[in-house]
Amino acid sequence: MAATISLLLSLLILMVKIGDAQQVLKLQNPQLMNCRFDKIYQFGDSISDTGNCIRETLCEAQYWCKRPPYGINFYQNVTGRCSNGMLIIDFIAVECGLPLLNPYKDENAEFRHGVNFAVAGSTAISAEFLAENNIDNIGATNSSLSVQLDWMSSHFHTTCSPNCPEKLNKLLFLVGEIGGNEFNFGLLQGKTIEELRRIVPQVVQTIIYAVKRIIGFGATRIIVPGNFPIGCIPLFLTEFMTNNSTAYDEHHCLKDLNNFVIFYNRYLQQAIDELKKDYPNITLIYGDNYNAFMWLLENAVSLGFDNNSLQKACCGIGGEYNYNGHRSCGDPIVPVCVDPNTHISWDGIHFTQNAYSWLARWLIDDMLPKLNCQV
Repeated sequence: MAATISLLLSLLILMVKIGDAQQVLKLQNPQLMNCRFDKIYQFGDSISDTGNCIRETLCEAQYWCKRPPYGINFYQNVTGRCSNGMLIIDFIAVECGLPLLNPYKDENAEFRHGVNFAVAGSTAISAEFLAENNIDNIGATNSSLSVQLDWMSSHFHTTCSPNCPEKLNKLLFLVGEIGGNEFNFGLLQGKTIEELRRIVPQVVQTIIYAVKRIIGFGATRIIVPGNFPIGCIPLFLTEFMTNNSTAYDEHHCLKDLNNFVIFYNRYLQQAIDELKKDYPNITLIYGDNYNAFMWLLENAVSLGFDNNSLQKACCGIGGEYNYNGHRSCGDPIVPVCVDPNTHISWDGIHFTQNAYSWLARWLIDDMLPKLNCQV
């Protein structure tokens, strides 16, 4: 095993610039390799998209995440990842000893080690349901979770029908993070938190239905991540800025927004726990993105992040949080910070490669015992 790990890390170092090898080496002693996953399948939104959105005609993020300076640190060019480099799913793949996942929409890609179905801007529930609740998906994408599931179905019917259940026992599925954009869109369009609370059951039900459908194909190990504390990110800190000091917690995050996410995450966790009763032989794990991020924020300085930039976008312009919704990262006039590794936020919405690497480390450490892999 030690020789395998050494070889893996050596190959990874050859793949990246010398300065970025340190990002990969944070994943020391990659224990996920003990799970012996053959493939990984990822569903979700821009937190996980590795290039689907930029291949869609109607996908808002393609106008930004397909432009420099996205991808400047790891890939040295844009790939459709809404960051300066690697995402959480990339670090998970690395720790599993697998290649990085190719996007489903890349017609020239090979999918021997899994597929990434995530699309930046996607929602769990459909655009039609959002419209019924007077929420516009802002033209982001129509590739909601149900569409991604249809892609999965088509893929499996092509690659493993009729014996999918027999072949999926060594696969890892990540259903999300997804289900955050409907709330993001709603908040930015003036919906109250109470109004958004009313659609939480539908969002969670949609995700649970997706998990059941994946189980129906034979999946046995599934991770369902929750949402991040949106009250801590530059976008919402800017949009809902207030002089009322009581609106903020000790980390200068907006309490009402984070409390809403806590409400949503608990609802999702309860639904997952209920589902476990129906499928006692299936490994279902809640991915605790919320506490992973709060751990990162609380320990950021000791991890090498700049104390004065913890809630400022690296790629952004103007304002207390270096974020302006009308001048987004990817616009030629929007500057990039000197060292993205010192920032948690990349563009005011998404995170930097350095932040994702630490989030992945926390999540892997938290989820590994629950996967019941041999050590």
